[in-house]
Amino acid sequence: MNEINIGVLGGDGRGTVSLLAHDPAQGVRIIAVCGLDLERLDIYKEQCGNDVFLTKDYRELLSREDIHAVFICTPDHLHFEHASAALRAGKHVFLEKPMTISIEDCDSLMRLAEEMDRKLFVGHNMRCFPVMKKMHSLIAEGRIGRVEAIWCRHFICYGGDAFYKDWHSERANTNSLLLQKGAHDIDIIHWLGGGHSRRVVGMGKLSVYNEVTDRRKPDEAPNLGYAEACWPPLSQRGLSPVIDIEDHNMLLMQLDNGVQASYEQCQYSPDAWRSYTIIGTEGRIENYGDYSTEENWASVHLWNRRCIYLEQGHEVFRIPPEEGSHGGADPLVVADFIRYLRTGEFEGATLLDARMAVAAGCLGSDSLRDGSTPRDVPNFIRSA
Repeated sequence: MNEINIGVLGGDGRGTVSLLAHDPAQGVRIIAVCGLDLERLDIYKEQCGNDVFLTKDYRELLSREDIHAVFICTPDHLHFEHASAALRAGKHVFLEKPMTISIEDCDSLMRLAEEMDRKLFVGHNMRCFPVMKKMHSLIAEGRIGRVEAIWCRHFICYGGDAFYKDWHSERANTNSLLLQKGAHDIDIIHWLGGGHSRRVVGMGKLSVYNEVTDRRKPDEAPNLGYAEACWPPLSQRGLSPVIDIEDHNMLLMQLDNGVQASYEQCQYSPDAWRSYTIIGTEGRIENYGDYSTEENWASVHLWNRRCIYLEQGHEVFRIPPEEGSHGGADPLVVADFIRYLRTGEFEGATLLDARMAVAAGCLGSDSLRDGSTPRDVPNFIRSA
């Protein structure tokens, strides 16, 4: 595919990541964008030219024969509808994570992509975080021996601003934040652990944001954005009228290769970062920070000799800042998609990886809502 024309669904939100693909000099052009707020789509005309087609109806966009691939960055509960429609229309698809909000829909999309002979790519951009790539390389080099245990603590200070004011706050739209937000980390745990979850146990509850009484009206647009005044969390304002997702989630995972892992997520923490610890038979590694900024560099620390307490570890790998959103990960994941379209090769998460992250998140949510009973993760079956 020398010339690639791109359409965007959800251009008035996360869809702006597609702008990283627009490169006419290399034969890649955004020519059509769909979004409910047309005023917010002006950025595409500014960066891609005044002839960009704008619409509120995704069917109009998909009906265009001159579009080869689409970015789908709409709310999670619409992923299956939009991706399946795009595949049936003969388009290749970049689909934001999570692939869908159910295992069954993931499996249907995977079968459909094969049936239509179209490329389906899920944007698990966290695999492109320099910190995570460094941890993966240290494991691959054997610096900590054979991985046996992985722990991830996920602190989120912006939960009330990002997830409890709009569509994210309802199970019907997200299933849970153990899936919606946790899909990133479940995939990374699988990647670093070298396997997929086979049994999961969840625990969690809605413990803080249900107590906030300042709610917006059902027909009132959400006032999104990070506000310093909305601290502590119980001082939040304008939360969704319906909140039925947990704000504190925990997941235990037994991987198919014997690795055991845990993921803990808190939506009302005062800080925001992920703390990964990977323990092997000959040492452990731990990250400080998700990704680097000019002010604060993230780092990966290695302990591989016996000691009582050593704050920095035996080796420290400082991670320099990278240009681009999400610590430079977004440009890399978009470039990976374009490479996949042109060569059939890519470095990121496979469809099975994306499906297994959804499966662990979905079944973990089922478990936590059912007295933390264990759930076994089913295999993907190619034919229904």
